[in-house]
Amino acid sequence: MIEATLGERPASRSFGPLTQTDIVRFAGAGGDFNPLHHDPAVASAAGFERPIAMGQLTAGLVAAWLTDWCGVENLRRYEVRFTAPFMIGDTVELSGVVVSVEPLEDDYGLAVVELNAEAAGRKLLTGRATFVTARRTVESLRPLRT
Repeated sequence: MIEATLGERPASRSFGPLTQTDIVRFAGAGGDFNPLHHDPAVASAAGFERPIAMGQLTAGLVAAWLTDWCGVENLRRYEVRFTAPFMIGDTVELSGVVVSVEPLEDDYGLAVVELNAEAAGRKLLTGRATFVTARRTVESLRPLRT
């Protein structure tokens, strides 16, 4: 379990450039075969320069990055808002900042991290997650009771 501190910024992570193969693999796993994600003509007709990834692919990348840092077993809440599409050829940068840490019982706390995913100057996703964190204090270093 990590010890999160207010203002902490976990190491960012990049993914990409996004390929058609990435989208096809995700479609196979999730069952979303909307042609907007694989057909350039359909994407163009919808106003996009090129096919776009499923929003859940972006959310999944953020979730994987987040839980690699805080531990999936510690995650208590995860929510995102999609703001722009992740398109073929884009590289996404995943980042976040701890905005609060509240004490819980024993030597634990509850931390909230604000999340971002950006590509080519566009914010693709914003979100928040809550997770259990270790609280390291002088008192928490007391000897175990016997």
